[in-house]
Parts: sequence; structure tokens; C-alpha cells
Amino acid sequence: MASLADGSTSNDNAKKIVTPGTLITSDPSFMKGHGTFVEDGKIYASVAGTVERINRLISVKSFGQRFVGEIGDTIVGRITRVTNKRWMVDINSKQDAVLLLSSINLPGGIQRRKSESDELMMRHFFKEGDLVFAEVQALFGDGALSLHTRNIEYGKLKSGLLVSVNPDLVVRSRNHVLLFGFNNVQAILGKNGLIFVRKYNSIDSIEKDINELYSDTNLPISSTEREELVRVANSITLLNRLSITINQSTITSCYELGQDFKSKDILTLNVANSIADQVRIQISQN
Repeated sequence: MASLADGSTSNDNAKKIVTPGTLITSDPSFMKGHGTFVEDGKIYASVAGTVERINRLISVKSFGQRFVGEIGDTIVGRITRVTNKRWMVDINSKQDAVLLLSSINLPGGIQRRKSESDELMMRHFFKEGDLVFAEVQALFGDGALSLHTRNIEYGKLKSGLLVSVNPDLVVRSRNHVLLFGFNNVQAILGKNGLIFVRKYNSIDSIEKDINELYSDTNLPISSTEREELVRVANSITLLNRLSITINQSTITSCYELGQDFKSKDILTLNVANSIADQVRIQISQN
């Protein structure tokens, strides 16, 4: 992709970053898409972002573009409204997503039809302000995403802190729930750019008591565990500032390089620059 400007049709996986007015390609066989314009038969970028190519169609995805979900995406969102048999969820997109009452696990763990008593208990499951981990299961006709939390690993998020990053840095993968060896810290990567860092609670304990899925009580967190949570969260924030892809490997690298510093100092200018230089070196060597 980086060589499109000279007319190459390479399918290089690396995405080229462009600014307004940058020549993308002079090859007349390509068609212009969103975020581009044509002048003298050449395609230029009209916005700052990354070049994307689908067959012969060239477009530019803006850096400031909001999250556009796909079926199978895992997301972290916040409940904004409880309404008729559904919750509305802010997912950092153009419109709220929908979580239907029929798309959650109910206490008892039995798959059954939802009753009127379940409707009356909706705020017992999720209420306004709650953070939720869910998966996109369908798209409605108006473009809104339909979510579900039927898998035992999905549900209400607690005992942690939220980090907001550029959604483009969270790539789609099979595993968006990362477990680190740092005193049982878990990072849940939402493809929508919201990441929740929390104290790990084994699925086994949740399966024994599914009511724990909807409890508002945080797990007890020691000062050492709190320090580790902040360290991982700050490592993710630093990766976002550097525009580096956020995954298990890069978070671990950033975390380990920051071990010589206090967690609160990782984002200070001098320390951040020192860690950033070393992270870039490690990435270039891999």
C-alpha cells in the first residue's frame, strides 16, 4: 500500500498514513472512495488518516472517525437508558447500541423465555452508568448494533478502571480478554476503543454463582493490586499516545520497560519519552 503513489497494485498489509493533499496513486485503474479526491487523473487524500483498499477502490479512514462495528466485535460500553425490554448502550459510535433483555444470561443459568418479572428486574441486571462487556450479534436496519452478553465472560464490569484509546489501534482478533501475570490483572480490549483494566476474577467462581455477574460490589483490591492496575492502564495510555497497536505483546513490553519507575510517573514527559524509544526499538526488532 505504501507504494501506491507510484502506481503499484501491491496488497501490502501495512496501512499508509496520509494527510490532506497527499498523492495516493496516479494509476488510472483505481477508483476514488471516501476521504479522497481526483485531480488530473490522480487520487489524493482529502482527510488525515489511513489508506484502505478494497480491490480497486481507494479510500481514507479518518483518524477522528467514530467506531463502526461489525458482527463478532467485542465492545465495552456504558448503559445510558433502560427502556422497554432493552438497554441502550453508549459504545463510542454514531448511535447507541441495543442490548435486548432476551440477549443476556439470567440468574439460574437456565435458557428460558423472559417473563414480566424479568422486565421489572431490569435495573437489577444493568442500570444507567453501568459498564458492560458484550459482543455484537446483529445490525438493525437503522445501523444500530444489537449486542449480547450470553457468554459467561461477558457482563457487567467492575473492580477496575476504564481507558479510552483510538479504536484503530485495537485490531480484530480471536482473543480480546488478556490476562497478565502481574498479580492477576486482566485487560478487556473493546474494539470500539474502550479498554477495561480490572482485577481478575476466575470464570469458575462466576459459574458457581451467576448472580455475581450482576452484583455492584467490587472485589477487595489491595494497595499492591491497585498499583498494578494503574501500571497496566498507564502502559496502555502510553501506547495510545505513540499510536502503537495495543495487544498482549505491546502492553507487556511497555509494562516491563516501566518497572524501574513508579506507575504514576510512566506518563510524565521524560519517563514516557524514555519508554517510548525502547518500545519502538523492541517493535522494530520483532
